[in-house]
Formats: sequence, structure tokens, C-alpha cells
Amino acid sequence: MSETFRAILLEQADGKTVARLAELPLDALPEGDVLVDVACSTLNYKDGLAITGAGKIVRAFPFVPGIDLAGAVLESTDPRWKPGDQVVLTGWGVGERHWGGLAERARVKGDWLLPLPAGLTAQQAMAIGTAGFTAMLAVQALEEQGVAPERGEVVVTGAAGGVGSVAIPLLAKRGYRVVAASGRAELEPYLRRLGAAEVVPRTLFSEPGKAPLESARWAGAIDTVGGETLVGLLKAMQYHGVVAACGLAGGASFNGTVFPFILRGVRLIGIDSVYCPNERRRAAWERLARDLDPALLAEMTSVVPLARALEIAPDFLRGAVRGRVVVDVHA
Repeated sequence: MSETFRAILLEQADGKTVARLAELPLDALPEGDVLVDVACSTLNYKDGLAITGAGKIVRAFPFVPGIDLAGAVLESTDPRWKPGDQVVLTGWGVGERHWGGLAERARVKGDWLLPLPAGLTAQQAMAIGTAGFTAMLAVQALEEQGVAPERGEVVVTGAAGGVGSVAIPLLAKRGYRVVAASGRAELEPYLRRLGAAEVVPRTLFSEPGKAPLESARWAGAIDTVGGETLVGLLKAMQYHGVVAACGLAGGASFNGTVFPFILRGVRLIGIDSVYCPNERRRAAWERLARDLDPALLAEMTSVVPLARALEIAPDFLRGAVRGRVVVDVHA
């Protein structure tokens, strides 16, 4: 086994984050029960913030980012895992407080790992990643709140991003009429191939009228944007409509009113994929492996080598990434 490994390394110089491709010794890895030979990682909005230093994702340097990873166990002192086991990891603060998956090796806690779901390759699991896992949790939240297909339309904001790209086919497969909201009109054919019945401009929500409520249209919504988009979305929910909120690309503040909640009984459900309990994680991953069409997953996914992660990361902050980006860390 090699005593060194390649990784995206974040350091600080003059108070600014500097990212580079580095060769590191194994003993640089943090403490953990399990050493993983990482096959693939991903790039997400949070990774873009970390690599560019645009957000306070990382607070201790040097640091290896990457909130997702899939690979094979090399060494383990945790009896649940043995060398050769295929594993996947999302969340638990990896890539934020604990060194992450944008590296050829990762040392993590055994509690954070799940077996690679049957029927998925490591690359497919990372094509799903945190974004797809979050999308599945949001779909489950709508179902649990009684939003059935016969209730009416479900809208997905930030539809061309990672969460949206997975949520659309998951909802369409369950029989929902899915409306995709996007600021990129050129991606309408892509969104329709994923299963969207209609594509609307994001300004429908980000530039709402001054009235506290608008015409009730949506039975359910998956919002990946937040900010003014979430405020505008809530105004147009049906009576007892449900919004599953899981993102803040459009802002973290909420400058709305309580009228949707007290006059229409609208429910706002928060989706947290980072500390989701393992039992719920397993159930979500099993459904993803079963319900997500591999052809559509391939359609929404691009695969890049480790070094390209540095140049692609800023694209997430500009909203210029379509679908999912898988990083082949050995390429």
C-alpha cells in the first residue's frame, strides 16, 4: 500500500483560502476507525464554498474537502467493517470539520459508513451523493405529509442543480405532475427528459408580488434555493400544501409573513441530510437504488478527474453547473 496519496488540499495564506492538488503522507490523515481507498467523490455547492473560501465551511487548516465518498475499506479497527467492504459516506461533518472525500484515501469513523447499496457502483452512488440523498429525503417528507399525486402539482426550484435533477425523476416515477423552476431556459429539454411536465422561470418565485398570498397552485414543493424564492413559493401553496426546504443558494434569510401558515395551513418541512439517523439513511438509499433510472442518472452526471475539481468548484457559486459532478479521485 502506498504511503502517500493525492488530495485537494486547502490552506490559508494572508487570511484567504488557497486550494491545490497535493501529495500527502498517510499519517497526515485524521483519526478514525476505518481507512478507505476512495474510488469516487463528488462536487456540491458546499464543496464549492469550501474550495473557493467563499463560505465559512472549513475553519481549521490544512484541510481536505469533499462531503461525499465511495470506495473500499483498506484497514479497520471497527468490527463492522473489514478490508474489501464497499462503502459509501455522506454527511456527518465530513468535508466540513473532518477531512473529506476529495482524496485517494480517507480515514473516518465506522459509524459514518453505510454498505454500498446493492445494484449500485461506486460511481453511481456518487452520482447520487448528498444531493440525491437529500432529494430522496425531501420526496419522503412530502409523502409522509400526505402530498399524494392526486393532490396536484409539485414544483422543484433550482431544478437543474444536483438535488433538483434527482428529485424530478423520483417524483415523476411516483406519478406526480412535476413542474421545474429554473433560471436557465436553455436547459428546458434536459429538465423535460428527467420527467418535468412543465418548466417555469425562477422569477415566478424570486420576484413575487406584494400581496401576502397569491393564487393557490402547488400541492407540494421541494425548494433548494431559499431566500426570496422560498418566500414567493409559500405564497402560492395550496391549502395544507407542503414545502420541503433543503437549500440556501438564494440566501439564508427569510423575509416573509406568517399568512401562508395561518390562513392556508401551509407546512414548511426542513430537510437535514447531514445528521440523518442511519436507519433512515438506509431506507432512503434502498429506494434510490430501486427507484432511480440508471439511464437518467447517467444523463445528469459528468465525471471529472481530481485536478479538475479545482476549476469546476467556482461554477457552483455562479449557478453554472447542471446536474451532478462525480470526481474520479484516481484519474
